This record gives sequence, C-alpha cells and structure tokens, in this order.
Amino acid sequence: MRYFMEVARREHVTEAANVLHVAQSSVSRQLAQLESELGVDLFIRNGRRVKLTPIGKIFLQRVEQMMNMMSEAEREVKEYLDPEKGVVRIAFPISLAAHVLPKAIYAFRKRYPEAKFQMRQALYADLVDGVIEGEFNLAMIAPLPSEDKHIKQKILFTERIVTLLPIHHPLAHRSSIQLSEIKDESFVTLPEGTIFRKIVMNACSELGFTPHIAFEGDDIDALKGLVSAGLGIALMPEVTLVESIPQSTVKIPIANPAVTRSIGIICPTQRKLLPTEQLFYQFLEEFYTPDYKL
Repeated sequence: MRYFMEVARREHVTEAANVLHVAQSSVSRQLAQLESELGVDLFIRNGRRVKLTPIGKIFLQRVEQMMNMMSEAEREVKEYLDPEKGVVRIAFPISLAAHVLPKAIYAFRKRYPEAKFQMRQALYADLVDGVIEGEFNLAMIAPLPSEDKHIKQKILFTERIVTLLPIHHPLAHRSSIQLSEIKDESFVTLPEGTIFRKIVMNACSELGFTPHIAFEGDDIDALKGLVSAGLGIALMPEVTLVESIPQSTVKIPIANPAVTRSIGIICPTQRKLLPTEQLFYQFLEEFYTPDYKL
C-alpha cells in the first residue's frame, strides 16, 4: 500500500522507488501483484511514468483513509499511556493563524509542556472535508459550518467584524459607524466563493444594498495593503487586526446592527479523538470561558 501511494503521488515508478529506498523492479512487482489481486488496472502506464485510472483514484482515496486510521491507532495506543505527551493534529484558516490559535496553544503548553502540535493551514471547504475524510481530527474554523451528521461542532466565541478605512477617510474620526453609511463606498474584498466574502455580501444585502467591489485580494493581508494605499474600504475580522493596524488606516467598529462571525472547533462524529486531542478540545472549551485565567 505504501508503494502504491508513493507511485500514485509521484506518477513515476523510479522516483517513487528512490524515495522508498527500494529497487524499481521491486516496486513494479508489488504494483503488478496488487492489481492482480484486485483484478483491475490501477495505473495507465507509459514507460516508467504512470497515471491513475478512474478506479485507481477511488482506490487511492480509500487507501489514504485506511493508512490514516492505522496511524491514528498507533498514536492512540501510545497516547493512552501518557496523553499529556502526545500530538495534536489541528488545521486552521489563515485568519486565525496570527493570534487566535497560537494564543490557545501557548496556554495549553503552559499546562502540558510536553504536548506537541502538527498544524496545517487550509481553505474553509478543505477544513470541513479534512475532518470528515480523516486527514485531521480537529479544525478551528470561522464561521462554524452548517449542520452535518459527520461533524461535531462547538462555538468558542463570537467576534466582531469591523471596518478598515484609509486614515484620511471622512468617517475615520468616528467611534463607530453604521454599515448603511458606507453603502456608496468602494469595497475591497476577498475573491468570489470565499466564505468571508459571503459574510460581507450577506451583511450588506440585509440592509438592502450590494457593495461596489473595486478590488479583490487573495488574502487578508492583501486587503490591508489595498486599504492602506487608499484604494477602498474593507470589512475585516477583528482578530486579524489584534497585533497591529496597517499604516495609514483606522479600525472602526460597526454598530446598529453589529456584524459578527462565530469562531469554533469541529471534529468528526464517526471517529474518536485521540487522547491528547481530546485533552486539547476540552481545554479550548475551558480557555474561552469568561472566567479563564492563565
């Protein structure tokens, strides 16, 4: 199975053999035996270069899930003996990378200093799919997804969405603004299809207007740069402005009505969390209570 996965990833038998530190003939023989046992062709061959057949792609997905489960089983046995020294595999979106997740991990490590973390940044849809398919067991996410029988979700806190304005904007001196006051402004947003853009568009739609999108940026930092250059205004998750507000900009809260998004944690319903992951999940529930103290 390991030979099959490596060849599938690299689409080259010799390159896979080199990575596996085995002879190319051994890899070819194992693949031929696997296909013979299954009774199907898993690869389309062109010399030593190969491509997965449609059934090969399906088989690869199942094998990856199986190998993940085997790896988790090994970890569970080890962590059962000492969960405070185990590994937490957690995924997260870029908007939570700079402050929210690192702050929680720092506090957890103060209590369990020998715990380790494997962290992965991913897009919103990939966070949900990754938990369902077993790539990882925990994902911090914003906002929480719609209900799904394969996912258990827990809201940790709700954050404000704020307006980022150029420093010389006429509303830059205000302590708060209403969203309707900026309906004629030029907005800078994330690309079409991103979850945060949907939050922005829905908030505007509820007040009866569609914002004029002047520029799109691939990530939050790009939006900060566009606003800093005076090319428009942006709605931003407040957590992305915790450490610093970009040069030549001001952060203004939105009021009447406020715009918010939920931040939470998701995990699978059909797999148990490993002991150290369960420890971290329980810690997050405690960490985001109002009376928590470091």
